[in-house]
Amino acid sequence: MSVWDDLDLLLDSPSSFTVTSGARGTVKDKANFKVEEDVSALRTAIEGVGTTEKTLVEVLTQRSNAQRQLIAKAYEKATGRKLAADMEGDTHGDFEDVLVALVTAPAIYDCQEVIKAIKGAGTTESTLTEIFASRSNRQIKVLSEAYLAALVEYKSISKKTLQESIESEMSGDMESLLVAVVKCVKNVPAYLAERLFKSMKGAGTTESDLTRIIVSRSELDLLDIRAEYKKLFGSSLYTQLESEVSSSYGDALKRLCGQDN
Repeated sequence: MSVWDDLDLLLDSPSSFTVTSGARGTVKDKANFKVEEDVSALRTAIEGVGTTEKTLVEVLTQRSNAQRQLIAKAYEKATGRKLAADMEGDTHGDFEDVLVALVTAPAIYDCQEVIKAIKGAGTTESTLTEIFASRSNRQIKVLSEAYLAALVEYKSISKKTLQESIESEMSGDMESLLVAVVKCVKNVPAYLAERLFKSMKGAGTTESDLTRIIVSRSELDLLDIRAEYKKLFGSSLYTQLESEVSSSYGDALKRLCGQDN
């Protein structure tokens, strides 16, 4: 039996990946959601003299991804421009990254992160391990479909299936992936709390990990990740973010995280 077969068995185990979307997230559907008002606010923030970053944070971190997708669609219809493209043109650095992540559909975002990890300067095995260990069967299936669609759109991606790409890029790291999957079968929030802690430990913060985990889990189980973080490391995730990240980027992450009660 191959390592990938072992992984399939773990993914199919009854105890794994029982998180229900929205059940333990910090971000919920906004009540009395009015897409036209949000589009207008975003246009004013982006098209005015100087981008109003506070408005971008307030709107995009306080809407569910489904609502943000409606905003993006209405924005493109009203302006003829893609919202993500305008974010990339008007903001920069880590703040740009978190905003683009917020307006991207979850499966597409995961796909982009996988492609970035595989095609960058050296495969980022820890990113691949995190994504494939912590996603549900259904999420991985949709991610695989998005990856196949990307093969058609991006000519620079090698013509391999998602599984073939992972096997070729992570040949020496499959043991780490299996260990991570076992941890996730036991406790996904604890595994991701460890990832967050490591991303802020030592000299420098790994912003890409912070962005990916907080955005991708904000509607799933970030409340549980916060609880595990406090249990494991003795301080709240929000407090740690306050000391590690700043400016509008930090504001966006803290709004997504929310303060512990």
